[in-house]
Amino acid sequence: MCYNNLTIKEDMMAAIIHQKDKRSGITYAYESISYWDKEKKQSRAKRKLIGRVDEATGKIVPTDGRGHRRGQARTGVSAGSTRRFYGATYLLDAIGKKIGMTEDLKACFPDIYQQILSLAYYLILEESNPLFRFEKWSLLHRHPFGDNIPSQRSSELFASIREDAKEKFFRLQSTRRVENEYWAYDTTSISSYSEQLSQAQYGHNKENDPLPQINLAIVFGESSNLPFYYRKLSGNIPDVHTVKQLLRDLKQMGTPKIKLVMDRGFYSKANIDMLLQNHQKFLISLRMSLKLAQDTLDPIYDTFRSFDHYDSDYELYYHTVATTWDYEAYRPTKKETLIAKKRIYIHYYYNIEKAAEDEKRFDRRLGELSQEILEDRRLTKHEKLYAKYFTIKQTPKRGTKVTIKDEAVRKAKRYFGFFAFISNETMDAISALEIYRNKDVVEKAFGNLKERLNMRRMLVSSEQSLDGKLFVEFVALIYLSYIKKQMQRYKLFKTYTLQSLLDQVDVIECFERPGHRLQVGEILQKQKKIYEYMGVEVPA
Repeated sequence: MCYNNLTIKEDMMAAIIHQKDKRSGITYAYESISYWDKEKKQSRAKRKLIGRVDEATGKIVPTDGRGHRRGQARTGVSAGSTRRFYGATYLLDAIGKKIGMTEDLKACFPDIYQQILSLAYYLILEESNPLFRFEKWSLLHRHPFGDNIPSQRSSELFASIREDAKEKFFRLQSTRRVENEYWAYDTTSISSYSEQLSQAQYGHNKENDPLPQINLAIVFGESSNLPFYYRKLSGNIPDVHTVKQLLRDLKQMGTPKIKLVMDRGFYSKANIDMLLQNHQKFLISLRMSLKLAQDTLDPIYDTFRSFDHYDSDYELYYHTVATTWDYEAYRPTKKETLIAKKRIYIHYYYNIEKAAEDEKRFDRRLGELSQEILEDRRLTKHEKLYAKYFTIKQTPKRGTKVTIKDEAVRKAKRYFGFFAFISNETMDAISALEIYRNKDVVEKAFGNLKERLNMRRMLVSSEQSLDGKLFVEFVALIYLSYIKKQMQRYKLFKTYTLQSLLDQVDVIECFERPGHRLQVGEILQKQKKIYEYMGVEVPA
């Protein structure tokens, strides 16, 4: 199709592009949004049809995406009647009812829960789109609030979401989770362009983004696959220092004694002592460089790779060792420190492929260090490594001579291929491995937040707007997590992506007329199956 008379009008972060179709003579308006393509490393643009340009007035007349004017002859509806897309928002309504989301939001935010839901629905269905495009989406879809939420109103809405109401929501949601399931806890960093946010600090950015950041901590139920709690943290707080506040928050919310699974960034003696003091069950990844991990493994090291302890499904060897923990707890009332022995379990695993990869990486590292010495490019931060693994001699004739310290290298390679977890709950090693691997539900949630819900970098400039927006994003994340859980359960990812599944039902329309019941358009068999897979009734 050929076009001419190309004009561009800037509108906020997007561009409105007018293109005239030579064959029909109709000028169409498109919204073009620029984005950065990581793979091609260049700026690109997404373009969406908005409508036709009225030649007489110059105004844009919205269309349904097929060139038909919205609400006109294609529907044949009378005045006061509306026809909107309904299938996807109905699905979200039904999920919200099923998992108690709508009920809990209404109990905590009685005046604004419908607006919160509508914004969450928009974020779910319009992947990565900014909130200023909500108006267009609102015109096309039936949703809980039923009206437009302008940018100014959404900012006011975010600011009105109170901390006490959020805590009540977390408490209500936590009671809906399986009591005996493990809860996965982890953090991620979210970069910020604003320097006005007090918690936006430079810290360890997990994606090497050179911007100030806030950290976001989330608790996920491993069986339910749903999040129920999050907390915003200053960007310069390391993971290991967040556990104490987590336990305080859970206690304040009145949650039962839970079971936590965490990665090795949360391990410290103080945290283990605190978890034991609070009678919390835990499963935490353990660094093999720790003396505890090595000393406990050494007595069984030579017999570790026996066939009796080999799992063919995971292709690794495993052992569980029961040992004792030197527990310490300060008693402020008695002004004394209690010292005792507590039973703990360390689950060890050895994978041959991991050992080979570890050794390959280590040897490559030694080669790089050796070249730095020989080429006189020594770095201050590597001095300890030079001294640990090399004997360095200077001679007038031969210059610098580097010799490997074989014993130091042998000790370093001794534990290659091993990894371990520490726990205070009795279980076998394979069960512990499966519980820990289910923790990737949090990593997937972080991916949803940053990619689909457009939270990789924040543009908000006020603390209140940030807090409120994070909550709405969290609500959207709960719905997305439920949908993904059902898709994995029924192996729907072989047929659909998340977006294509939502698109399949989004095209189902509803028809409303004053004084009449809501009518739903035709529903195909494959669309009915999607509702069944999601565990909800087909719209009637």
